[in-house]
Amino acid sequence: MPLPDRSRENIRISTEDSMENMDLNEQERNRREALAKLRELGIEPYPAALYPVNATARKIKEEYDPEKGNLQDIVIAGRIMSRRIMGAASFIELQDETGRIQVYIKRDEICPGEDKTMYNTVFKKLLDIGDIIGIKGFAFITQTGQLSVHAKELTLLSKSLRVLPIVKEKDGEVYDAFSDPELKYRQRYVDLIVNPSVRETFIKRSQIIATMREYFNEAGCLEVETPILQSIPGGATARPFITHHNALDIPLYLRIANELYLKRLIVGGYSGVYEFAKDFRNEGMDKTHNPEFTCMEIYVAYKDYIWMMDFTEKMLEKIALKLHGTTVVTIGDKQVDFKAPYRRMPILECIKEYAGVDVAGMDEEQLRETCNKLNVPVTKEMGEGKLIDAIFGEYCEKHLVQPVFITDYPVSMSPLTKRHRSNPALTERFELFVCGKELANAYSELNDPIDQMERFQDQLKQREHGDDEAMYIDMDFVRALEYGMPPTSGMGMGIDRLTMFMTNSPTIQDVLFFPQMRPKKTPGQENVGKKEE
Repeated sequence: MPLPDRSRENIRISTEDSMENMDLNEQERNRREALAKLRELGIEPYPAALYPVNATARKIKEEYDPEKGNLQDIVIAGRIMSRRIMGAASFIELQDETGRIQVYIKRDEICPGEDKTMYNTVFKKLLDIGDIIGIKGFAFITQTGQLSVHAKELTLLSKSLRVLPIVKEKDGEVYDAFSDPELKYRQRYVDLIVNPSVRETFIKRSQIIATMREYFNEAGCLEVETPILQSIPGGATARPFITHHNALDIPLYLRIANELYLKRLIVGGYSGVYEFAKDFRNEGMDKTHNPEFTCMEIYVAYKDYIWMMDFTEKMLEKIALKLHGTTVVTIGDKQVDFKAPYRRMPILECIKEYAGVDVAGMDEEQLRETCNKLNVPVTKEMGEGKLIDAIFGEYCEKHLVQPVFITDYPVSMSPLTKRHRSNPALTERFELFVCGKELANAYSELNDPIDQMERFQDQLKQREHGDDEAMYIDMDFVRALEYGMPPTSGMGMGIDRLTMFMTNSPTIQDVLFFPQMRPKKTPGQENVGKKEE
């Protein structure tokens, strides 16, 4: 079967060439035939040799000066994203990590002499959109005024056997042709190839973490690592993933939080520690929750939650300025200003303002009656803390658009928090809310071992009452507190949610390279993974 001439293949051509109207299997077969033909011609489609790249698309655009005639010895590599073949000359659009740039290829220069095989057979018929190539040449401006690279040598570095999605164009604007979430999240590698904005989101995510790390280091804090596999899942109220260690023959839990280990390090004498931790919670999945997520937690000795509020708002202001050059960030249809200072509001006052009820001093039965009057859904397993939280979530959160610290939670809602210095029924805790979502949670840490043990025992009663998210008793942590932990403030912040806010991403899946997805079932696997009745 003769190889088809695909010289007019172009990802920006009309819908006649769109993937929807073409046989994908036939295209894959054609590419494998091209792969075999390349090898017959003695061209290795996956060479192992080092390729000496010395330029990027961005560097050429930023540094080329036609008056100086610089950048005359360029070596660039990337993926073919489009091409236009016009007889003995052609143009391709090459994409690397930094962007795209046009490359001009002239047959008589890359194939000097009588042998035109490289151009006529290899370039015109055996190379495809998506192939990764290397170009050696020089920068210049075309007659139409476009900055380009004039190729003197072309090398195939990796043959693509799959067809990239078609990126469509309308009114001169290229727009996303790979927008189906099912495909985007399962095949993130393709999403990153065809959608530059997606790559930019993850660059900003990295910048967020780098900015936080710089801020913490400048404050004298030490970055540390704590166990992911734990014998007791502590530090948060959440349902854990459970596994089994064969050699020790014991159950182990994937970390739900790193709080208790970090506070052990404060006991051990460090003045400030922080960790960017992978945490795991065996709970529901939605647009803002993934079972595996990244959380930053920081603990600083001899500080309290008031100091931590100042510390947190200055950090977020710094991040916004680093990413956007301004403290005003677009989140959905809102303009949110991260400039410090932020409003501070006790949770019971917030409930009184937005729900119209004063829940201070109510016991569990009274809170349950109040929830019923307010039409707040509750379950029999919910104790005082969760009932208050349910009212707050139903009536208050939606009003908290600009950054606001909600403070002074009841003891029943905060089992690891120091009692309030002026009201022992409350705790020195804050949660930072933005656009109706919790972004950070912080305490003046509880360092009284007797009080901590009593709180753990209250949590145990809630677990026996049916709350499978209540905390376990961690006796080793209590023992650590008995050696003495200095007054300490701690704060945890979800990196995924912070990235959503700072990049205006609507779902957590958009800021995770590889979000958790339900496995695809192939025929005959419909019952795989289901429990037997």
